[in-house]
Amino acid sequence: MNQDELKAQTGQESVNYIKSGMIVGLGTGSTVRYMVDELGKRVQAGELTGITGVTTSSRTAKQAKDLGITIKDIDDVDHIDLCIDGADEVSDDFQGIKGGGGALLWEKIVANASDKIIWIVDESKLVHQLGKFPLPIEVIPFGAQLVFNRLEKKGYKPSWRMDGSNKFLTDEKNYIIDLHLGKIDHPAQLADELIHMVGVVESGLFLNRVNDVIVGTQNGPKILHAR
Repeated sequence: MNQDELKAQTGQESVNYIKSGMIVGLGTGSTVRYMVDELGKRVQAGELTGITGVTTSSRTAKQAKDLGITIKDIDDVDHIDLCIDGADEVSDDFQGIKGGGGALLWEKIVANASDKIIWIVDESKLVHQLGKFPLPIEVIPFGAQLVFNRLEKKGYKPSWRMDGSNKFLTDEKNYIIDLHLGKIDHPAQLADELIHMVGVVESGLFLNRVNDVIVGTQNGPKILHAR
């Protein structure tokens, strides 16, 4: 199977964990698109009823609405039963980097409101140590260059996330700076350092959050239990 087939397999498998009546956090990314498509099919077929989605991006919200899935704003629900989202890297100890699609802030807010979190990935996303994938951080536009310069002085090899010739804008109209670290020896320490930088809204380090990881492999979906 190619990578797209692995993603489809994983996304479809994850819908088996959604039960009628659930409030579901719907993530962002290429693997999640397959999950939302499958969820839409089961909702339309009447196999799943009373499903409410809370999305982590405007892109996912549009996809879900077009498929007939009821969508609510996160401020209109008191909890989320299950969040299903992708990840850009998952380490051996179940720490993650997310935000390759530019939705890390909304993803973290939805994750924080969720009773259970499942990440869906193909096997290429499993790593021994985080850091090969560039670590995204979301920064407000005002003073963003100062933040960039500070990161550069620290040797974090920052680059602006671009959208053509313009800086990429998140759904909150913020910028993203990607840090090309190669490896992250102390993720918790780095996450704490970044979140305390004035101007930084959030980092793409998702630590001690996931419950289960569904991995697409050549031999079918594999479930890894984190906690």
